[in-house]
Amino acid sequence: MLRIHFTPEDLTRVRVAPGPDFLWEITNSVQTLQRTDGERVFGAWRRWVRPRLPESRHLLSPLLPPYGYSPDFLTPTCGDHTTLQSAVDTLLGTPRRRLRTELTLLAASRRLPAWAVSLADGDTEVLARLGEALRAYQAELLAPYWSQVRADLEADRALRLRQLMDGGTEALLTGLGPDVHWRPPMLEVNYPVDQQLRLDGRGLVLQGSFFCWPAPTTLADGRLPPVLVHPIHHTAGWALPSGGAGRSDGRAALSRLLGQTRADLLRATRTGCSTVEAARMLQVTHPAVSQHMNVLRAAGLAVTVRAGGRAFHTATADGRALLAAEDRRCGTGGDGRPRP
Repeated sequence: MLRIHFTPEDLTRVRVAPGPDFLWEITNSVQTLQRTDGERVFGAWRRWVRPRLPESRHLLSPLLPPYGYSPDFLTPTCGDHTTLQSAVDTLLGTPRRRLRTELTLLAASRRLPAWAVSLADGDTEVLARLGEALRAYQAELLAPYWSQVRADLEADRALRLRQLMDGGTEALLTGLGPDVHWRPPMLEVNYPVDQQLRLDGRGLVLQGSFFCWPAPTTLADGRLPPVLVHPIHHTAGWALPSGGAGRSDGRAALSRLLGQTRADLLRATRTGCSTVEAARMLQVTHPAVSQHMNVLRAAGLAVTVRAGGRAFHTATADGRALLAAEDRRCGTGGDGRPRP
């Protein structure tokens, strides 16, 4: 069990991460790739990935076993993470003492290859190879799916922010899934080991992760900036044989969007809405909303997440781009009102 201890100050410092973290997605996906559970969600992706694994994977899988401890330095919490390169640069700047400490912990539970000794010593050549391995993995195995990763994480973030607005921090924490339980002033997470994380006024970042599975995770060193990485809802069929870069029926689905109701529904998803809210705004039935949402999702313009028995819909980056183009053509702002 992971027990996260909150102070009153921490409850005001819970933050939802703005989007995917490159290194968390890489590390979680390397671990998920080595597992056999989660077949319904990740089975098609694993089958697509395994014949395409780059040679550099041999530097990643020994450091990221599917179970147990993995080094914290692979997912740094400081520095600029807006691009993969900036995140990798932060990782490669890990102090030698920390490299040695964390790799020694890893070596206590499994045998490491010979090059891990050089990595622990901060060998610049081995560090450079590790950086290249991370870049190659992202480019070859995750980039084809990155638009879906980003879309589902944007939907999850919209849901978390709605929970926060509707029910405050307590609703946000209780909505993190069946493996998380809020027992004030403690958040309990089903975890493979017993771990205590005392926030002590530092707050907590909630980082959604597309490839985190099956339960939330955190850093092993409680002295590092606190983060809870949690699984998210996945769009059904996200890893179809099209390779994640776009479903084969996307163009046909987009042509079916013509019609006032779907256009109004897409506008409603700009800021996120539930099925009940959309039906009320559009004055249509709940099944009609679901039918139109099927078309929007197939076209890659919106995604749906479900929590607490409710469906919550939000526009993807492509959907928002389409709405922004409409705004420009009509001379209106994002709220549909004429620009001054």
